[in-house]
Amino acid sequence: MAAMFTASGAILAWSLSSRVTRRALTLLLLSLLGISVHADCECGYAVTDDRGDSRHVFTDLIESDFAALPDISINTDWARQAFNMTATTARGKFGEMFTVEDVSTSTHSGTANTGVGAANNVEDAGLQLVVRATQVDDMIPAAEIDTTRLDVWWGTFRASMKLTAVSGTCAAFFWYYNDTEEIDMEFLSKDFRPSNNSYPVNLVLQSRQSVQSGYNAQMTGNFVKAYLPFDPTTDFHEYRFDLLPGRVLFYADDKLLAQMNGSAVPTDAGHLVLQHWSNGNPLWSGGPPVKDAVMNVKYVKAYFNSSRVGRIGDWARRCKDPSALGAVCSIPSISASDSNATNWFFSGQANMTNNQTVSGQQNTGSSPGEPWCLLHALLLLVGGWAAGVW
Repeated sequence: MAAMFTASGAILAWSLSSRVTRRALTLLLLSLLGISVHADCECGYAVTDDRGDSRHVFTDLIESDFAALPDISINTDWARQAFNMTATTARGKFGEMFTVEDVSTSTHSGTANTGVGAANNVEDAGLQLVVRATQVDDMIPAAEIDTTRLDVWWGTFRASMKLTAVSGTCAAFFWYYNDTEEIDMEFLSKDFRPSNNSYPVNLVLQSRQSVQSGYNAQMTGNFVKAYLPFDPTTDFHEYRFDLLPGRVLFYADDKLLAQMNGSAVPTDAGHLVLQHWSNGNPLWSGGPPVKDAVMNVKYVKAYFNSSRVGRIGDWARRCKDPSALGAVCSIPSISASDSNATNWFFSGQANMTNNQTVSGQQNTGSSPGEPWCLLHALLLLVGGWAAGVW
């Protein structure tokens, strides 16, 4: 564990022997400079695969507790998107108009105002992505938000979402590098059938073959329509996919839905996307919705390996002994019978995200000035000892 000293602790140290005082002040200074390296999870975050015979360790994380975020614009892990697509480009009856105004967060739950919460009559705490019922210049207003990090490689990616019951939209949680390397979990509200408890989710790997087939992955074998054992419009559930070398696994509330292997599995690094849209295409999104439709997201938790040389170097410097106690932390899993992991965030614990790039926390990753900072610290310590200050 990293040595941590409060201000009062530093003051009390003056009453100890000179050697103890020197030791305490040395560690305090190094801690303040961000040089301390003995922390929990310093070697990564681990998940055991579905077969239970191997453990995968990921070096980086993005954890976003949207239900506790009053303003999405201040979060540095995500960027709201604004762009237009013509009906031709969108391959629908209408174009799509993505606006930042249709992506927002709320930290409270209760009776909704007209507009954003009108779809379910309840406003849920979290991130809200809205598809509007009113078209603008033959385009349907929609919503998208992307991670700012583009170096997201192998990993496990989880989102707690409550979907709209309004027919005519596509809610999507996906990983994207380009049109030939993409992992999708897509929910078409027009296909939900409460009368017989039928709630499908479309699991897709977009590849060169799907692009050549007119973006129809159903023709490539990398498409599965799985059925959820619950109504996704009445409560939050965790949707997850794991991108591993040579295979992708899809889950809902920790239950394995499907696995895909082969050449269509992405090999490059990409980024995460949350998206809610409609273009009137009867073969996919349907719509437009008859009233504003809301996709609610409580959190996103992503644990992954970075493709950036700098981040790989950061990991190598902080991970001195992967076998040490606490060096690798197990990622809690949520299930239908146990939702305790819902409120667990490594970034909400002390000393578990050192050297991570967490929004709202100081980035303690490497920088060109770090060696000079270390040299300055050492000179300060040596000078203090020589002068008898310590």
